[in-house]
Amino acid sequence: MQKILTEPRQTVAKPVMEETRETCCVGIDLGTSRSSISASNGERYVIDSYVGWLLDPASRKLVKNSVLVGREALDSRSMLDLRRPLVRGLIKEASKIDEEAVQEILRRLISQIGLPQKSKATAKVRAVVGVPAEAFRYSKQRLRKAIEGIAENVMLVSESVAVAYGLEALLHALIIDIGAATADFCVLRGRYPIEEDQRTLTSAGDSIDEHLLKLLREHYPEAQTSIHTIRGWKEKWSFVGKPNKRVVVTSRNEAFRAMQLDITAEMRAACESILPALTQTMLDLLATVEPEYQENVRNNIILAGGTSLISGLNEAIQKTLSDLGGGRVTTVKDPVFAGSDGGLAIARDASSSDWEKLSL
Repeated sequence: MQKILTEPRQTVAKPVMEETRETCCVGIDLGTSRSSISASNGERYVIDSYVGWLLDPASRKLVKNSVLVGREALDSRSMLDLRRPLVRGLIKEASKIDEEAVQEILRRLISQIGLPQKSKATAKVRAVVGVPAEAFRYSKQRLRKAIEGIAENVMLVSESVAVAYGLEALLHALIIDIGAATADFCVLRGRYPIEEDQRTLTSAGDSIDEHLLKLLREHYPEAQTSIHTIRGWKEKWSFVGKPNKRVVVTSRNEAFRAMQLDITAEMRAACESILPALTQTMLDLLATVEPEYQENVRNNIILAGGTSLISGLNEAIQKTLSDLGGGRVTTVKDPVFAGSDGGLAIARDASSSDWEKLSL
């Protein structure tokens, strides 16, 4: 992954765990919509964060596997008890099946990193798992149960911290990690962030989907739409500001006849619906920075997460800084793997004593 900051990484004067053929370090970004893994052997893999269990004998006759994970689960959802286990960034209270769904996602990711089959039973996997900040704060016990057993050692960090570490943006920076369920804000001051350095909003990708679905049902009541169809349209054509071209999609009416829908205005309105809360939270957090460092932070605001890919989003957020003297808002080069790459960097740099103190 190309890094936004070009300064070389400083050599850290601490004993770093030596990687051997028996040890593999991994970073995992456990997201609401997608989850990714980056491994020290160079392998990277991403899946949709969906898990489904077959409903009845008829579905089990059609599909050999009793559990489907990722895109396979999403595409076969009509025959499944489909789970998206991190709803609003949290594992549901007292939901054992959602804990099991998290375990299935993690097992699938670990299985894809290319460990030789013969060594899987004995290979030491040391994993840093990045999760939405709300899950990190309030679902630690349930996450511990879900993650237990997937690796010899596991550290849990918030996704925004993992992103910052991977970009080496650890001083005078503000990370805004906009995922599906939450937008997580984190000011980096050269130390591990504390509660006052972070904020979380639930105005993120899912809220855009819900807003867009509501608008389309109001304006095109005859069109057949679903949240999954809406999400696909958003991921392909989302934007804020002035459109570069019209957004025209194909849907079907109740008679199953194809119909063209111009959803340009609805797409813009839905995407821009998250802007007021995003920008106000950013400004509130900037106000907590010491005055002598505020300009540095304003010029080092970094967007991450899948929703950061909305066209024009960084420019729209940057405009709100003009009254404060200006600033610079950039987007990570690789939002899909920024979190897992950062987790891998933490795993590689951690000393043996770090693993002993911080492992779950």
